[in-house]
Parts: sequence; structure tokens; C-alpha cells
Amino acid sequence: MIASSVIRALSLNYIDTDRLHFYRSQGSKARRVQARIHGMGRIWFDALGMKPHYIIEVLSEEFDRLDETEKEKVVIHELMHIPAGFSGGFVPHKGRINRRSVDKMHKEYSSRKNSLDSFNNS
Repeated sequence: MIASSVIRALSLNYIDTDRLHFYRSQGSKARRVQARIHGMGRIWFDALGMKPHYIIEVLSEEFDRLDETEKEKVVIHELMHIPAGFSGGFVPHKGRINRRSVDKMHKEYSSRKNSLDSFNNS
């Protein structure tokens, strides 16, 4: 799974993978959207007595066409929206999440992933 590899390689230890879910959808009318992240408002998890959860939805018509590198970048982009406090809120795009920041994280991910792969295979 791409997300697990990204979380491990980039040490995104604040992301609780037990509360991170993935959903593959089909038939979306959205254009040029490969994935999106969802959360519940505070009132929902407070009223239900649960901790915040996040769902990353991949839109199969767009996501499945991407090569592996682009899929990794899409997942990195969505994970970047999760705040360090895993509070149920979102990190906005403005000034933080853009092509340059995603490419930078992907470069770091690729480097660390290759190092981890080499370490695990020795």
C-alpha cells in the first residue's frame, strides 16, 4: 500500500493508520481530480464518542490511469492535508500544499524508500 510506505519512509508518525481509511469510488463527475480527503466535523466524532478519522477517496477513473510515481504524489498530497495533531481538521492548500511541496516530499520519499528497501533486502 502506497500510504503505509509513505508514512513509514517520511516518518509521518502522527498519522494513526488505524484511523486512516481508503475508499475507491467510480462514476464521479469531477474533472482532473484523482483523489480527495474527507473527515468528519468535530460535532460528529464528539457526539459519537470517537476519535477523528480520515478517508482518502481515490477516483478510480482518474487515479488508475496514473503511473506509479504520480500515484505516490497523489497520496502524498492527500496525506499532507492531515494536520500533525491528527485532530480531524485539515491543512489548507494555501501556501503549503502545491506541486512544488509535493514534488519535494516525493523526492525525499523516493530517496528514503530506496534506502529502506536496500536495508530490508540485506
